[in-house]
Amino acid sequence: MRLPSLIIGVLLGVTAIPAPSAAAVRSQPGCGRVTAAAVAGYADSTMPQRLSRDRVPGAVMSVVSGGRTQFARGYGFADVARHTPMDPQRSLVRIASITKLFTWAAVMQQVEAGRLDLNADVNRYLTGFRVPATFPAPVTLGALLSHTAGFEDRVIGTGARTAGDVPPLADELAAAMPARVRPPGEITAYSNYGAALAGYVVAQVSGEPWDRYVQRHLLDPLGMAHSTATEPVPPALAGDLARSYDSDAEPPAPIPFTFDTLSPDGAISASAADMAKFMTAHLDGGRGILSPDTTALMHARSFGADPRLGGYAHGFMDRVMNGHRVLMHDGSWEGFQSALVLVPGCDLGLFVSANGTNGVDTVSAVVDGFMGRFAPPTGAADPTGAPVAGVGGTSPAVAQPGFYAPTRRAATTVERLTTLLGEFRLTVAGDGTVHFKGRTWIPQGDGVYRRDDGKDHLMFRSGPGSARYVATDGPAYELLGSAEEPLVNAAVVLAVLGLGLSAVAVPLAAGWRRLRPRGPVLAARWRVSRALAATAALLAVAFLVGLTVTLTTGTGDFLYAVPTSFRVLLTLPLVMLALAAVALAGTVTGWRGSGARVASRIHQVVLLAVPAGLTWFLWQWNLLGWQFG
Repeated sequence: MRLPSLIIGVLLGVTAIPAPSAAAVRSQPGCGRVTAAAVAGYADSTMPQRLSRDRVPGAVMSVVSGGRTQFARGYGFADVARHTPMDPQRSLVRIASITKLFTWAAVMQQVEAGRLDLNADVNRYLTGFRVPATFPAPVTLGALLSHTAGFEDRVIGTGARTAGDVPPLADELAAAMPARVRPPGEITAYSNYGAALAGYVVAQVSGEPWDRYVQRHLLDPLGMAHSTATEPVPPALAGDLARSYDSDAEPPAPIPFTFDTLSPDGAISASAADMAKFMTAHLDGGRGILSPDTTALMHARSFGADPRLGGYAHGFMDRVMNGHRVLMHDGSWEGFQSALVLVPGCDLGLFVSANGTNGVDTVSAVVDGFMGRFAPPTGAADPTGAPVAGVGGTSPAVAQPGFYAPTRRAATTVERLTTLLGEFRLTVAGDGTVHFKGRTWIPQGDGVYRRDDGKDHLMFRSGPGSARYVATDGPAYELLGSAEEPLVNAAVVLAVLGLGLSAVAVPLAAGWRRLRPRGPVLAARWRVSRALAATAALLAVAFLVGLTVTLTTGTGDFLYAVPTSFRVLLTLPLVMLALAAVALAGTVTGWRGSGARVASRIHQVVLLAVPAGLTWFLWQWNLLGWQFG
C-alpha cells in the first residue's frame, strides 16, 4: 500500500525546530496555522463522512506541532460487536510497516553508539546464516534502510495464525531468505525482509530480542505506555486492541489477528496518542531517543534514482507534497491502513489509521485534505535542470514503451506469477507525452515527466546491462522482456485451452469406431499414443482451470503457507509431462504403419503441442515442480 507520492527536489537534512509552549502554534511561511480547534474542525468535518463512504468502522488521528500534541481523536468503532469506540489514548491499532521507522531508529541508535556501521557488509553482524555474495558489492545496512539491497519480494509464509506458528526470527530469516536479484544500490525495491534483517542485526549487537529492545529503548523513553512491539499483544493491553474489518463484506466482517513472522517489519500496535509522541521526538531533534546530529542524519536523503524524484531518507519515504518536504511512511496489515506524515518545515506531524480494508481510500483522502489545509501549496515550480546521475546506480535514459512491472516482485519462486497481475503498459505519444498506469505524464524537459494531476513525477533510467526502469516519486518499475508480456502469455494460455479441449475428440472418435467399425484398423501403439496425448492435453486444461480458480478465489491462505490444494495442483503438470513424453515416443516410433488418416495425424501433432506450450508457460513463471523458495 502506498499513499499518493509527489515531487521531490534536491533536499537538505532536517534541523530541529524549538518547541514553543503556546497551544496555538505560530504558522511558518507557507504553512497553515495549527490549533486544536482548526484541526478538530477539519477532522470532524471529514472523517465521519469518509468512514461512511468507504465502509470503514473506525479511525484514529493525532496531530503534533510546536513540540506537543495539538489534536488526538477517535471516530467510529474499535470493535463493532462490543460497540467499543475508537479512543486515541487507549485503542491500539496495528501500524504495520510504520513499525519500520522504529526499526530504523533502533539501527540509528546503534550507529550512534558505534556498534553499527551503515556502510559495512551486513554479514559482519550475522551469526548462524549469511547473505550470499551473489554480486561483488555486499548488502549493507544503508542499503537495507533505503530498500536498495536487491532482494526479490515474497509473501508466502509471512503471516501466521497463532503464536506457535511463528518461528524464531533468526530461523525465519535463514530459512526464507529471498534471492538477491539485482546489485545493491541500483534501484529501490521495497523489502519487508530487509527491514526484518536490520531488526535482527540490532538484536545481535545489543544482546536483546528486537521487541524488548524497542520497548526499552524507544517506547519506554518516549512514554509510549499504550504501545507494544510484542506479539501477541501483552495481556495488560490486549483488551484495548482494535479489530480490523473486511469492508467488502456485508456487514463489514472482522479479520482475525494475524501474526507477523518478520516482526521488525510490522509488528507494533500503538495508540494514536503514543504515535504523537514518536512524531514529536522526530520533529524535536530526536529528543529522548536520538541525538540531534543522528536525527539530522536519519532525516537526510539516503537514496534517490534522481535528485528530482522522491526517494528514501534512512527509512523514511522522502517526498514533496504541495511544495513542502515530507518524511512519511504508510502501513497495511490485516484490515488496518495507516500513515505517518512529518512536514519538518512546518513543524507538523500527522498520524492517521483506519480499521477497514477500504481504509486506504480514507487515509489517502484525509492526508491530502490535511496537507491542503495545514501545509498548502507553496507555488514552487517543479524541479528542473540538467539530467544528473542519481544516488543510485542508474543513469538517464530515453523514453521506452513496453510493459513494466514493479521492481518489488518475486523472481525465483512461484510468486513470480503475480507479475502477470501487476504489469502496466507504457506508451509514448508523438508529442512525447507518456501514458502509464491509466494516467498521462507530461514532459517537463530534461527527462522529467509530471503526472496530469501534479501529484507524481516520472523518469526513465538505465541500469547495468539491459535493465531499464521507470522511476517515480514512489515505486520504481522495470521494463519486461517480450516473454513476460501479458499479451504473449494470454495468447499461449488461450491456445493451450482451445487446442487442449479438442482432445475430447479422441475418445469420441474411438467410441464412434466401436459403434461403426469402418475404415482402416489403427495400430495399437498409435491408439495408446493418441490416448496418452489426449490425456496430457486435458490435464493441461485442468491445470489452467485450477490455477485460475486459485488466483481468483483462494490466495488468502498463501500468506500463512502454501495450501495443500496448490501443492497437489502442481503435480498435474508433472504427470502431464510424463504422459506427453511417452505419447511423443509412441507417436514417433509408430508414425509409419499407424493406419491413421491425415486428419488424425495432424490432430496428434496439435495435441502434443499443448503440453509443449504449457511447459513454456510453466517454465516462464516457476510453476514446474514446487519452487516455493
